[in-house]
Amino acid sequence: MTLFLQFEIGGHRYLIEARSVAAVLPLPGLKALPGAPAGVAGVANYQGKPVPVIDLSDVATGRAAADRLSTRLVLVRYPAKEGGRLLGLVAERATSVTRLDEKTFASTGVEAAPWLGRVTPAAGALAQRVEIEALLPPDLRAVLFQAVEEPA
Repeated sequence: MTLFLQFEIGGHRYLIEARSVAAVLPLPGLKALPGAPAGVAGVANYQGKPVPVIDLSDVATGRAAADRLSTRLVLVRYPAKEGGRLLGLVAERATSVTRLDEKTFASTGVEAAPWLGRVTPAAGALAQRVEIEALLPPDLRAVLFQAVEEPA
């Protein structure tokens, strides 16, 4: 059994493998990045360090995440050649975890966004896995991580 953080985009369930999650925090104020691509919510201050943040709802639907008490900043370990970086994800209703058997996951049979993985029936509804390593295309990865590395 694998532990997953469960959240929603547009009322549909999604999952992030818990071992990729560094922290789940209340959504803080974010510093905007003028001229940033769509889906980039800004930069968060985490333990004195800047962390780039994307809004998963905006990336998937073109609509920013709803401002709810259950909307969270999920810090994930994003794999990178230089060792791995923290990436912030704005996620709605990111307040629960679930254990699921890997054998229950199946392909959707539809090629959609490269960061969307297999689906599983979770509590009567389908939930889709988010593949962290495929979340950022190379050009966006370069923009986000270069932006937080520049001196202030």
